[in-house]
Amino acid sequence: MKIFKRIVIAILIIILVLFFILFFIGFGYYSNVLKEKPLVNRINEITSKEHFVKVDDISKDYLNAVIAVEDHRYYDHGPVDFIAIMRAIFTNLKESDFQEGGSTITQQVSKNVLFNQERTLARKLGEIFGAYDLEKNYSKNEVLELYVNTCYFGEGYYGIYDASMGYFKKEPKDLTLYEASLLAGIPNAPSVYNPVANPELCKQRQKTVLNCMVKYGYISESDKSKVLDEATTISH
Repeated sequence: MKIFKRIVIAILIIILVLFFILFFIGFGYYSNVLKEKPLVNRINEITSKEHFVKVDDISKDYLNAVIAVEDHRYYDHGPVDFIAIMRAIFTNLKESDFQEGGSTITQQVSKNVLFNQERTLARKLGEIFGAYDLEKNYSKNEVLELYVNTCYFGEGYYGIYDASMGYFKKEPKDLTLYEASLLAGIPNAPSVYNPVANPELCKQRQKTVLNCMVKYGYISESDKSKVLDEATTISH
């Protein structure tokens, strides 16, 4: 019995030490990024751009599509969704394929605003600190605005305004369900789901978006069927 207790204590100590190591790696990485330029300065640069679009000026279908496919519990959890992380780990291990992520919209904003796209443990940990800082200083709607205004949509289009005007020649508030669901799927992998270069893959991704919208109650099966039957010309 004593041996068992010692083993448990040793495991707990190792976990605690590992936690602190990871904490300091992430905090140190995040602190160094902020030294280059504070978070508020970065946000102000983005929100002061000519074509920064507020949530109220964006199609509700598009916002619903983004939340459904990227982070359906967005308004119900904090900066990090530990349920999504555990689900992603379980799914990836089950499928032996490490494709599903557990990042929240806020974490993705942290990555887009603060970091480069390097895939390192330090950056991923720093991203978490950035997410907590974002939600400490900005509302959920403000973070969502930052997300849709900093995503890359392929064809050189950064942000929902450029993507909406570039692909459909219309402002974000005028997007139809077809257009909204198509655009919502692109940022996951812009080079893969580019509607100009890879229209079929883009349509497959759009179907995934629509399925999520049905699953979480944003649209009906009938709405989805109508969209999938619709043909729209992509501008480029």
